[in-house]
Amino acid sequence: MNDMRSIRTRVKVCGLTRAVDARAAVLAGADAIGVILVPGARRFVTHVEAAAVLNTAPPFVTRVGVFVDASLGDILEAVDELALDVVQLSGDEGPDLCAQLPVPVVKAFHVGPGFSARDVALFGDVIAAALLDSAVPGEHGGTGVTFDWNVVREACVGVPVIVAGGLTPANVGDSIAAARPFAVDVSSGVEATLREKDPTKLAAFMAAVRAADAAFDR
Repeated sequence: MNDMRSIRTRVKVCGLTRAVDARAAVLAGADAIGVILVPGARRFVTHVEAAAVLNTAPPFVTRVGVFVDASLGDILEAVDELALDVVQLSGDEGPDLCAQLPVPVVKAFHVGPGFSARDVALFGDVIAAALLDSAVPGEHGGTGVTFDWNVVREACVGVPVIVAGGLTPANVGDSIAAARPFAVDVSSGVEATLREKDPTKLAAFMAAVRAADAAFDR
Protein backbone atom coordinates (compact mmCIF):
# COMPACT_ATOMS: atom_id res chain seq x y z
CA MET A 1 0.00 0.00 0.00
CA ASN A 2 1.19 3.53 -0.74
CA ASP A 3 1.99 4.90 2.72
CA MET A 4 2.14 8.50 1.49
CA ARG A 5 -1.59 8.83 0.83
CA SER A 6 -3.22 11.96 2.26
CA ILE A 7 -6.58 12.07 4.00
CA ARG A 8 -8.04 13.79 0.93
CA THR A 9 -7.10 12.91 -2.63
CA ARG A 10 -5.69 15.96 -4.36
CA VAL A 11 -6.70 16.76 -7.95
CA LYS A 12 -4.52 18.24 -10.69
CA VAL A 13 -6.21 19.38 -13.90
CA CYS A 14 -3.59 19.38 -16.63
CA GLY A 15 -3.35 20.26 -20.30
CA LEU A 16 -5.15 23.56 -19.78
CA THR A 17 -5.02 25.94 -22.74
CA ARG A 18 -7.63 28.59 -21.85
CA ALA A 19 -8.08 30.86 -18.84
CA VAL A 20 -11.81 30.12 -18.78
CA ASP A 21 -11.07 26.41 -18.32
CA ALA A 22 -8.58 27.10 -15.56
CA ARG A 23 -11.19 29.15 -13.71
CA ALA A 24 -13.72 26.34 -14.13
CA ALA A 25 -11.21 23.83 -12.77
CA VAL A 26 -10.52 25.95 -9.71
CA LEU A 27 -14.22 26.58 -9.16
CA ALA A 28 -14.83 22.83 -9.29
CA GLY A 29 -12.20 22.29 -6.61
CA ALA A 30 -8.87 21.59 -8.34
CA ASP A 31 -5.83 21.73 -6.08
CA ALA A 32 -3.44 22.28 -8.99
CA ILE A 33 -3.63 23.47 -12.58
CA GLY A 34 -1.09 22.46 -15.19
CA VAL A 35 0.09 23.64 -18.59
CA ILE A 36 2.01 21.67 -21.21
CA LEU A 37 5.20 23.47 -22.20
CA VAL A 38 6.23 20.87 -24.77
CA PRO A 39 6.44 22.16 -28.36
CA GLY A 40 4.56 19.88 -30.70
CA ALA A 41 2.32 18.44 -27.98
CA ARG A 42 -1.41 18.51 -28.69
CA ARG A 43 -2.05 20.75 -25.69
CA PHE A 44 1.09 22.86 -25.96
CA VAL A 45 0.86 26.50 -24.88
CA THR A 46 3.37 29.31 -25.30
CA HIS A 47 4.63 31.20 -22.27
CA VAL A 48 2.18 34.00 -23.03
CA GLU A 49 -0.73 31.57 -23.22
CA ALA A 50 0.48 29.72 -20.15
CA ALA A 51 0.64 32.95 -18.15
CA ALA A 52 -3.00 33.71 -19.02
CA VAL A 53 -4.00 30.26 -17.77
CA LEU A 54 -1.87 30.17 -14.63
CA ASN A 55 -2.64 33.72 -13.55
CA THR A 56 -6.20 32.61 -12.82
CA ALA A 57 -4.92 30.55 -9.88
CA PRO A 58 -5.88 32.01 -6.49
CA PRO A 59 -3.65 31.55 -3.43
CA PHE A 60 -3.06 27.91 -2.43
CA VAL A 61 -3.78 26.52 -5.90
CA THR A 62 -0.55 25.06 -7.28
CA ARG A 63 0.80 26.18 -10.68
CA VAL A 64 2.45 23.32 -12.60
CA GLY A 65 4.50 23.36 -15.77
CA VAL A 66 4.99 20.10 -17.70
CA PHE A 67 8.18 19.48 -19.69
CA VAL A 68 9.59 16.63 -21.79
CA ASP A 69 13.38 16.43 -22.08
CA ALA A 70 13.77 20.22 -21.96
CA SER A 71 17.10 21.83 -21.14
CA LEU A 72 17.82 23.07 -17.65
CA GLY A 73 17.95 26.62 -18.99
CA ASP A 74 14.53 26.39 -20.62
CA ILE A 75 12.97 24.98 -17.47
CA LEU A 76 14.53 27.64 -15.25
CA GLU A 77 13.34 30.36 -17.62
CA ALA A 78 9.77 29.05 -17.43
CA VAL A 79 9.89 28.72 -13.65
CA ASP A 80 10.91 32.35 -13.41
CA GLU A 81 8.62 33.82 -16.07
CA LEU A 82 5.51 31.85 -15.08
CA ALA A 83 6.09 31.70 -11.31
CA LEU A 84 5.73 27.93 -11.39
CA ASP A 85 5.25 26.24 -8.03
CA VAL A 86 6.03 22.75 -9.34
CA VAL A 87 7.81 21.30 -12.36
CA GLN A 88 6.63 18.02 -13.87
CA LEU A 89 9.16 16.12 -15.95
CA SER A 90 7.56 13.58 -18.29
CA GLY A 91 10.47 12.50 -20.48
CA ASP A 92 13.72 10.65 -19.89
CA GLU A 93 15.12 13.15 -17.40
CA GLY A 94 17.46 11.79 -14.74
CA PRO A 95 17.96 12.51 -11.04
CA ASP A 96 20.75 15.01 -11.72
CA LEU A 97 18.42 17.40 -13.55
CA CYS A 98 15.75 17.05 -10.87
CA ALA A 99 18.28 17.96 -8.19
CA GLN A 100 19.16 21.23 -9.94
CA LEU A 101 15.64 22.66 -10.01
CA PRO A 102 14.61 25.33 -7.49
CA VAL A 103 11.01 24.12 -7.06
CA PRO A 104 9.55 20.71 -6.17
CA VAL A 105 9.70 18.16 -8.98
CA VAL A 106 7.06 15.64 -10.00
CA LYS A 107 8.67 12.93 -12.12
CA ALA A 108 6.45 10.95 -14.47
CA PHE A 109 6.97 7.21 -14.91
CA HIS A 110 5.19 5.23 -17.60
CA VAL A 111 3.71 1.96 -16.43
CA GLY A 112 4.02 -0.87 -18.90
CA PRO A 113 6.09 -3.99 -19.52
CA GLY A 114 9.31 -3.74 -17.57
CA PHE A 115 8.15 -1.02 -15.17
CA SER A 116 9.56 -1.48 -11.67
CA ALA A 117 9.42 0.42 -8.41
CA ARG A 118 13.21 0.49 -8.69
CA ASP A 119 12.76 3.02 -11.50
CA VAL A 120 11.29 5.42 -8.96
CA ALA A 121 13.74 4.54 -6.20
CA LEU A 122 16.63 5.72 -8.39
CA PHE A 123 15.40 9.29 -7.86
CA GLY A 124 15.75 9.06 -4.08
CA ASP A 125 14.79 12.29 -2.39
CA VAL A 126 15.26 14.61 -5.42
CA ILE A 127 11.57 14.37 -6.40
CA ALA A 128 8.55 15.47 -4.42
CA ALA A 129 6.17 12.96 -6.02
CA ALA A 130 5.99 10.23 -8.63
CA LEU A 131 3.33 10.47 -11.33
CA LEU A 132 2.41 7.09 -12.78
CA ASP A 133 0.94 7.21 -16.27
CA SER A 134 0.21 4.69 -18.99
CA ALA A 135 3.02 3.62 -21.28
CA VAL A 136 1.96 4.39 -24.86
CA PRO A 137 4.66 4.23 -27.55
CA GLY A 138 5.55 7.68 -28.85
CA GLU A 139 3.45 9.49 -26.24
CA HIS A 140 4.32 11.19 -22.95
CA GLY A 141 0.81 11.69 -21.54
CA GLY A 142 -2.69 12.86 -22.35
CA THR A 143 -3.50 9.62 -24.16
CA GLY A 144 -6.72 8.68 -22.39
CA VAL A 145 -5.33 5.19 -21.72
CA THR A 146 -5.45 3.63 -18.25
CA PHE A 147 -3.06 1.17 -16.59
CA ASP A 148 -3.42 -1.41 -13.82
CA TRP A 149 -3.92 0.80 -10.76
CA ASN A 150 -3.02 -2.03 -8.39
CA VAL A 151 0.58 -1.44 -9.44
CA VAL A 152 0.60 1.68 -7.25
CA ARG A 153 -0.14 -0.22 -4.05
CA GLU A 154 2.21 -3.03 -4.97
CA ALA A 155 5.06 -0.67 -5.82
CA CYS A 156 5.32 1.04 -2.40
CA VAL A 157 7.54 3.66 -3.99
CA GLY A 158 8.09 5.66 -0.79
CA VAL A 159 7.03 9.05 -2.20
CA PRO A 160 3.58 10.57 -2.78
CA VAL A 161 2.01 8.98 -5.86
CA ILE A 162 -0.10 10.75 -8.46
CA VAL A 163 -2.21 8.53 -10.74
CA ALA A 164 -2.74 9.71 -14.32
CA GLY A 165 -3.81 8.20 -17.62
CA GLY A 166 -7.34 7.83 -18.88
CA LEU A 167 -9.10 9.05 -15.75
CA THR A 168 -12.71 10.18 -16.18
CA PRO A 169 -15.65 10.96 -13.89
CA ALA A 170 -16.78 7.36 -14.46
CA ASN A 171 -13.57 5.60 -13.40
CA VAL A 172 -11.65 7.92 -11.07
CA GLY A 173 -13.42 6.46 -8.04
CA ASP A 174 -12.23 2.99 -9.00
CA SER A 175 -8.68 4.27 -9.41
CA ILE A 176 -8.72 5.78 -5.92
CA ALA A 177 -10.15 2.61 -4.39
CA ALA A 178 -7.48 0.49 -6.12
CA ALA A 179 -4.43 2.73 -5.80
CA ARG A 180 -5.21 4.99 -2.82
CA PRO A 181 -2.98 7.69 -4.32
CA PHE A 182 -1.95 11.04 -2.91
CA ALA A 183 -3.41 12.73 -5.99
CA VAL A 184 -5.01 12.12 -9.38
CA ASP A 185 -4.27 13.92 -12.64
CA VAL A 186 -6.87 14.49 -15.34
CA SER A 187 -6.75 16.04 -18.79
CA SER A 188 -8.53 14.33 -21.70
CA GLY A 189 -11.15 12.83 -19.37
CA VAL A 190 -12.71 16.24 -18.71
CA GLU A 191 -12.49 17.68 -22.21
CA ALA A 192 -15.37 18.76 -24.41
CA THR A 193 -13.03 18.69 -27.41
CA LEU A 194 -9.26 18.61 -27.71
CA ARG A 195 -7.78 21.62 -25.84
CA GLU A 196 -11.14 22.64 -24.31
CA LYS A 197 -12.35 21.46 -20.90
CA ASP A 198 -16.00 20.79 -20.07
CA PRO A 199 -17.23 22.47 -16.84
CA THR A 200 -19.85 19.77 -16.33
CA LYS A 201 -17.24 17.01 -16.62
CA LEU A 202 -14.91 18.91 -14.29
CA ALA A 203 -17.62 19.15 -11.63
CA ALA A 204 -18.53 15.48 -12.08
CA PHE A 205 -14.88 14.46 -11.78
CA MET A 206 -14.42 16.36 -8.51
CA ALA A 207 -17.65 14.94 -7.13
CA ALA A 208 -16.49 11.41 -7.97
CA VAL A 209 -13.16 12.00 -6.21
CA ARG A 210 -14.86 13.25 -3.05
CA ALA A 211 -17.31 10.34 -3.11
CA ALA A 212 -14.42 7.90 -3.36
CA ASP A 213 -12.66 9.60 -0.46
CA ALA A 214 -15.81 9.39 1.65
CA ALA A 215 -16.20 5.68 0.89
CA PHE A 216 -12.55 5.03 1.71
CA ASP A 217 -12.84 6.82 5.06
CA ARG A 218 -15.78 4.74 6.24
